[in-house]
Amino acid sequence: MPHPHATILATRHLSWPDERACAAFAAELAARAAVRDAFIELQGPLGAGKTTFVRHLLRALGVGGRIKSPSYAVMEPHAVPGLSISHFDFYRFDDPREWADAGFRDVFAAPGLKLAEWPEKAAGQLPLPDLRLLITPAGDDRRDVRADAFTATGQELLR
Repeated sequence: MPHPHATILATRHLSWPDERACAAFAAELAARAAVRDAFIELQGPLGAGKTTFVRHLLRALGVGGRIKSPSYAVMEPHAVPGLSISHFDFYRFDDPREWADAGFRDVFAAPGLKLAEWPEKAAGQLPLPDLRLLITPAGDDRRDVRADAFTATGQELLR
């Protein structure tokens, strides 16, 4: 956990029985104005559905075309009219110097939606998330999700 002393302001427990439920939650978040300048961390084991959730969220926000996982590039930028989106996957992130060299500090300082998979691999580099989703496989297609809000923006996303 990148911010061990951060105060959780709100928590919501969700159960996604299938991918449709994941897509519905993504659409719910996409409909909230607060998502346009939020930082959302996604945690969970390999295969939990982090990238699947991001794809549904990006589609709900109007991103068209192929949505690639940034596993090798570390960051994939997306844009829709009036919204800049940065999707990070820190799974292969090893060296904190990569953070500064890649200009990620500037990306996080700029307005827009930031989504980070495997944020624990960039511990100490990332700002406090507005919202953290911990996705846990619970058999077959079902996922248990704990959504923690750390900021007023995160609380707005959970309303």
